[in-house]
Parts: sequence; C-alpha cells; structure tokens
Amino acid sequence: MTPHFNISKDTLTRAAIFLGGIILLYILMPRNSETAYEYAVGRPWNYDAVVASVDIPIFEEPVRQKEIEDSMKQELKPIFFRDNKIASKIVEDYSHALQTDPRIGTHPQIRNRMLSTLRDIYSNGVIDSRGGKLPPVISMRTSDTDVKNANSSNFYTFATAHAKMQEAMGADTTLHRILSALPLEIRPNILYDSLTNEKAAKDVETFAHSAIDRVTAGTKIVDRNDIVTPRIFTILKTYELKMIQEAAENTTERNVTGLGTALLLIVLLGLQFAYLRILRPDYFANIRIVMLTTLTIVSFALFAYALNGSFERGIYMVPLTIIPIILIVFLDSRTAFFTYLVTLLLIAATTHFMWDFILLQFAAGFIALITIRELSKRSQLIQTGAAVFAAYSVTYIAEEFMQTGSMTSLEAGMFGAFALNAVLISFAYILIFLIEKCFGFISRVTLVELSDINHPLLRELSEECPGTFQHSMAVSNIAAAAASRVGANVQLVRAGALYHDIGKISNPAFFTENQHGINPHDALSPIQSARIVIGHVTEGLRRAEKAKLPSRLRDFIAEHHGQGKARYFYTTYCNQHPDEDVDPKPFTYPGPNPQSLESSILMMADSVEAASRSLKDHSPETIESLVNKIIDSQVAEGLHNDSPISFRDITEIKKSFISSLSTMYHARISYPEAIRPKQSDGQPNG
Repeated sequence: MTPHFNISKDTLTRAAIFLGGIILLYILMPRNSETAYEYAVGRPWNYDAVVASVDIPIFEEPVRQKEIEDSMKQELKPIFFRDNKIASKIVEDYSHALQTDPRIGTHPQIRNRMLSTLRDIYSNGVIDSRGGKLPPVISMRTSDTDVKNANSSNFYTFATAHAKMQEAMGADTTLHRILSALPLEIRPNILYDSLTNEKAAKDVETFAHSAIDRVTAGTKIVDRNDIVTPRIFTILKTYELKMIQEAAENTTERNVTGLGTALLLIVLLGLQFAYLRILRPDYFANIRIVMLTTLTIVSFALFAYALNGSFERGIYMVPLTIIPIILIVFLDSRTAFFTYLVTLLLIAATTHFMWDFILLQFAAGFIALITIRELSKRSQLIQTGAAVFAAYSVTYIAEEFMQTGSMTSLEAGMFGAFALNAVLISFAYILIFLIEKCFGFISRVTLVELSDINHPLLRELSEECPGTFQHSMAVSNIAAAAASRVGANVQLVRAGALYHDIGKISNPAFFTENQHGINPHDALSPIQSARIVIGHVTEGLRRAEKAKLPSRLRDFIAEHHGQGKARYFYTTYCNQHPDEDVDPKPFTYPGPNPQSLESSILMMADSVEAASRSLKDHSPETIESLVNKIIDSQVAEGLHNDSPISFRDITEIKKSFISSLSTMYHARISYPEAIRPKQSDGQPNG
C-alpha cells in the first residue's frame, strides 16, 4: 500500500518563502570573482597571504597606462621626410617656363637669379606645415631606420618661400605680373610621414600597455599585515583582473562557485527558519512573521549588494541597523538580533574584508537594539541614529589604530558613510508604517497613539458611557500590571482593554455600570436581555471596523468574552423554567475564545474587575477568593484552551490581580472633625 502524505497549506507556503528567498539571493548575489579586496598604498594587508597560482604579467593600472600613453605622445616629435623628386620637378618646371616665355627670355640675368633662388629654397627645404603651427623641433627620417632631430625654423614654409621668390624678382612690377600669370606653384618637399608617425604612436601605446614586471607561479604577492607598497598595489590589481578573467573562462570553476553560493544561502536562510521553528514556534506558526523576517533579510541584502557595487564605501551606507529596530517593534529583541546577524553574514560573504565589516555592524546593531528598546516616539530614532554613528566611528577608529598604529590611516570618507547611514535610520518610521499596513501587525507607536483618551472612539465612550469608560480604564490598569508580570505585551493589553467595550455605546443604559436606579432589563425577558448584552460584541466590532482600528485590537473585542455565557440571564432563565431543558445558545457569546496570552489576560481582568464592584467587603481575603473563583471557573469551562497561557502564568496573573484590586479598594482613614473651642460672652478664651 502506497503511503499517503498530507502536506498542509502553511507548510507549502513556508517552503515557497524559503525557496523564493534563496532564488532571489542566488540570482542577484555578487560572486567572489566580482568583488575586490579593500586595500590602499601605505596600509597593512588585512587578509590571508595571496600566492600567485599562475605566471602573471604585471601591468600598470588602466588610469596610469593612459597617463603614460598621453605623456609619451606629447613628447613625440612629428616625423618628416625629404622628397627630392618634388624639388627637381618644380625647378625643372620653372626653368622651362622662364626659358620659353619670350617676355622673360630677353632678361637672362633675372631668369638665372630666380632659378638660383629656387634651387637654394629647395636645397634648404619647404616644409609641410599641415595647416598648423610646427613645433620648434621635428624629426627627419633619413632612412628606413634612422631618424634625427631638426629645427623647424631652418625650413621654408610656403609663405616664406614665396616671399623669397618675390625678393629675387626685384622691383620690376611688370615682371611680377608676368610671373604671377605663369601656371607655376611652390610645393613642400619636406613632407609629413603619416605611416611612420602612426607606427610611432602605436609603439607608444604598446609600450604604455605592456607588462612592467612578471610574477611567477608560487610567488607570495603579499602576506597578512604586510604594508601595501606601490609595487604590491600594482601587482594586486593585475592579479585581481587575471583571476576574474580566468574565472569567466573556466566553466568548472563557475559551476563549483555557484554550488558553493547556493549551499551558503541554504545554510544561512535555513538557520533563520530553524531558529523560528525551534526557539520561537509561535512565530514559525505565523506565516506573516515568517514572510516578514525572510523579506527583511532578502531586501536588505539585495540593497547592500546594489549599493556596494555602485558607490565607494557603499556597503557602509546601508542602514542595516534598521533591521533590529523594526523587528523589535513587532517581535522580540532576540529574534530581531538573530535576523540581523543572518543578514550580516549574507552580506559579509560577498566581501573580502568580512571580519572588519562584521565587527563594525555587530557593534552598531547591538547599540541600536539597546537604545531603541521599545519605540514609542519618533524622537527615539534620532537618538538611536546618533548612538549608531558613535558606535560605527569608535569601532572604526579602534580597528585602524589596532591594525596600523597611526591616525593617518583614518579616512574622512568612512565617517561620511557612517553619517549617511545614521541619517537613513529615520526611514525606519516609514517602514514600520508600511509593515503595519502590509502585514497587519501593530507597533508600539500606534498603540501609544490609540491609547490616547482623546481618540474619537474613547472620547465618545467617556461621554455616552461614563461608567463603562471608568470600567475600561480600571481593566486597562490591572491587565497591564498582570501583562508586565508574565512578560506579555503591556501596551497591547492596555490598548485592547480601553476599546474592548466600545460596543456598549449604542445601548449604555442596558449595562449596570451606566445605570442610575432604573434597570431597563426589568421590562425584558432574559433572552431579550441576553441578546442586547451579547450584542455589544458585534456592535463593538462594527464600530472598530468603521474607525479602522487594527485587527489585533478588534481581536480583543471579539475574544474578551470568548464563547462564555451571559451568566446572569442564563441562570435567571433556568430558575424561571426549572423543568425545561434550556438551550444555552441564546445566552452564549459568539467568540472565539482567547487566542493569545494578551486576550486571556483581558478576559480575566474584565470579569474580575466587574465582579469586584459588587463586593461589600474588599478585604484581601475576599478579593483573593473572588479572583480565584472567577479565573478557575473560566479555566474549567475551557475558555483559555486556545491560548498559549500556562498554569504558571495564571498563578502570576492571580497574584497581580489581587495586589491591584487590594490597592484600588484599600481602606481609608477617617479624618477626625475639629473641635471648636468654647467661648463665653462672645469673647475668646484666655
């Protein structure tokens, strides 16, 4: 027979959350080949020894290579060469033109002077200025391999050569006109050598980008605590690039790296789930809490990856201390700090300076946790931000002093990153608000605001039902004291107690605490009376929903009577119908029974406080008897079976109630009346 496994919907949801978090982190998590060591010239190497695994040619940094290339190109002299054929052709053309033109042929002396001048010009050279200013010194290629320097001013330009020819013509304007009309021109014979110049530029580029050194396989590049010299710095930069290139080309290495990354994510996120499952099973049972903690880890880790890849010191700008701040608001400090540590490890795993990073973040996170404790005012975030900045700064200074022994290694940029980090902590208030809306949680800040008696619902309760309002205030006080004693959420119990009876606003006169001699129940049957009294739960939920009270407070309204009975009217009806098998349903509250420790405390406090008002004797013994009777009766009826309350909690709650009620009803000393002195004849004595 094939075994049949039933997997609950909640189990599948947790598995989906777990796998979803791992997949997101795996896709976006930077691999080791994408990260870099953090080091600088003149500072100690804070990591394990680095040994070259292969022969490594050492190159200058790309920026330095560019600087060398630009500098050498600026020092390059333009290379020219002499073209004697051009000179011979131009002299030959001029000679032919001057000899064949009849207007000049009659002046042989002028013809000879001009040809002699032209030969001198080309013997010296007419240089190609290429439309720009020539440098003082140029290079002349004398052969395929030889190049020598030359002064550019020793050559004629087109303008100076033309002026020299004009000077040779003399002052005869007619001759000038004749020569200007001839189809002749002076062209440069010292020409720019494009091919040689391009080759020289390429040689410079090759030299600038060539290896300056070589490290053989097995050579130790740097060891822990060694000072990083300029040469070591250059070698390390080249080594990092080499390793990245090899990792990109090595499929096997990429696969192994990917497997290691996946295992690390499974282990760290698995530890978070194991913590919740073993140490906080109540949290693990709540899908919303599992989702919140996982989403917090994943989102902050991804934010850190993105910021670290975008900015220098970006990893220190991430306000990771927001994690314990927001989680302590909704959960407990232990869970908040454990979740924070898991996130730190996920981020630190992508850095080579993990221990420095972990130490800084550990100190800052712990300070954030102990300074915020219970967030109830926005100003607390400012104080926490200042404390976090101080923790970062002091820890950073301590690390630098310990590693370098010098104050000069401190970087102002790090303090700037810490300051920005501290400022971003203020966004925790916005995140808390979003989490409340998205997950249905309720923060202490919201509870404090809702506990203000000027809240519209509470003000209406005090005006329409003053007796109920006083009852709610008294229940709030004794329930909060009991909650503090058993480690429950005090502020939640206090707020829940204030709103638990708001349904009585609709029919205040039908509740004993608001009556003044006239009881409208006298005109009703027990079933009718029970329906009105029980209806305050439904009416309270309607009012709470209309006022948009958080779901957690609405739970107190629904659960403060659980599925108990309107005992007075049920008993009255039973007494009136002794022979009838009475159906308890018309006298039973809709419930549900208390689902939390806080709801159980409120149910007990509500019943005990209401019953204590009917006592004629408020001695400690009478109060103790009343408290034990009411709470034991609730336990016997099973009203607290769905609550995580323990017998130890019940014992402590009883003690707290007895103490609170005894204080409320303590006996007061009767003050003696003053005895007026006797007077005689209207005159004072003595």
